[in-house]
Amino acid sequence: MPIDHFPSSTRYEPHTNATFSQRYFYDDSYYKPGGPVFLYIGGETSGEYRFSNLQTGIIQILMEATNGLGVILENRYYGESCPFASSTTDELRFLTTEQTIADNAYFAQHATFPTIDSSLNAPNAPWILYGGSLAGAQTAFSLKTYGGDDGILWGGIASSGTTKAELAYVEWYDPIQKYGPQDCVGSINAIIDKIDFVRSTGNTTAVREMKAIFGLEALENDGDFAMTIAFPLGGPMFYPTNNWQELNWNPEYNSEDFWDFCSNVTNLDAPENITQIDYSLAQHTNGEPWTNLGNYANYIKKHIVPLCDGAAIDSTACFGTQNESYWAETSNSGSRSYLYSTCTESGTYQAARPYGPPLISRALQVPYTQQWCTWAFPAGEYNSIPATPELWRYNKYGGYEVVAERLARIDGEQDVWLDLCYHSSNAPGRVTANAEEAEQHPQLLITGAGHHWDSYGILDVAAEPQFIREAHRWEIRTVRRWLDECYDSGQLCTIRG
Repeated sequence: MPIDHFPSSTRYEPHTNATFSQRYFYDDSYYKPGGPVFLYIGGETSGEYRFSNLQTGIIQILMEATNGLGVILENRYYGESCPFASSTTDELRFLTTEQTIADNAYFAQHATFPTIDSSLNAPNAPWILYGGSLAGAQTAFSLKTYGGDDGILWGGIASSGTTKAELAYVEWYDPIQKYGPQDCVGSINAIIDKIDFVRSTGNTTAVREMKAIFGLEALENDGDFAMTIAFPLGGPMFYPTNNWQELNWNPEYNSEDFWDFCSNVTNLDAPENITQIDYSLAQHTNGEPWTNLGNYANYIKKHIVPLCDGAAIDSTACFGTQNESYWAETSNSGSRSYLYSTCTESGTYQAARPYGPPLISRALQVPYTQQWCTWAFPAGEYNSIPATPELWRYNKYGGYEVVAERLARIDGEQDVWLDLCYHSSNAPGRVTANAEEAEQHPQLLITGAGHHWDSYGILDVAAEPQFIREAHRWEIRTVRRWLDECYDSGQLCTIRG
């Protein structure tokens, strides 16, 4: 794969003609001549992590329904698909949205499959992309740039595709506020509000006392403390424990950690030594007790603090983030690649709302995360990161309104990333007027679903829960229409699968 797809762009000077090895995995179990190629965009993780989508997930479902070939393409700078031996600021300059989606088109034109006798390169075969989350956005951007009747890519499904970039993404916690157990949510909101009040007084003794109740007195930085106690909900950038996002309809991938957390916070049978903690900080809030503080703090001490496995609480091996040399480590890693993209183009820093019920402390604002960018990516000889992410480079594809032929959007109603997706509450209302519009702009919001829940499946679609089963059937119908259009056009697909 070319490291640089844009040799005339000044953005990538000095240019290189070098290539790198980009891993891909494929499954031809269902393939018959004339069938489509389904390209699963790997996104911000290693290719192996996506294997389930070939085995029982959405790609397997679509392969079986259409006699297709399934492929997983590992994104550049992730897994073993790294262009360089390290990830300095200069070496990361080719990690951009436009380079990544160019990989998808180039791969479709040049990929080989040793067990298949004939060439399946686009545009001689219909290539249909699928991606979830960031990869969902990349699917939409790929179709906009390289799709269409005369393009390289025939169609694509963007699942929970985060096509909109913002600097501060305060909406991340909204689904928890709305759909979480309200006694739990209300308790956390009130406790966090009191924490922020104590912080605002400047009473360092009270702040230290407050942190000690959670077993986190060693965390001097208020942001580090705030992030650590937010982990059961979902801490900004880091997710050392399962949270709301890990809820799943499929038992094989579901985690009950969020429900366990809320059950602990609202425990009516907690012993007195726990419940008395609710009154331990009342002198700092005009005598008002901190309802369920003891339960909340006890959960953090029992389930979060032990994750350090003996490391110092304020170290980067535990919950500290203030070590500049830690961020400057240039070894290749998915987390470093993801941070670079966040710092340069996509932003979307999880942050607390400035007003209203907080759920996470207002210590968690853009500067807290932005400082990691500054430490991680000092200016190189050829490349430096912007002071804040250049969101226009990401949003130029259309944001909520990415327009492309044969692009389907599917989102989950209770997804924490929903407000960056097509069905965002900040986007125009999504109502389909007629069948023609449904075919031209297919879209589905799955009631009660989370983050790209449609990507998960079981071998027997008919045995799935109805709301997932119908989503999968909708995707099959959508793809079949695209293939019929392809066959009937006479441009491609001259042999039906």
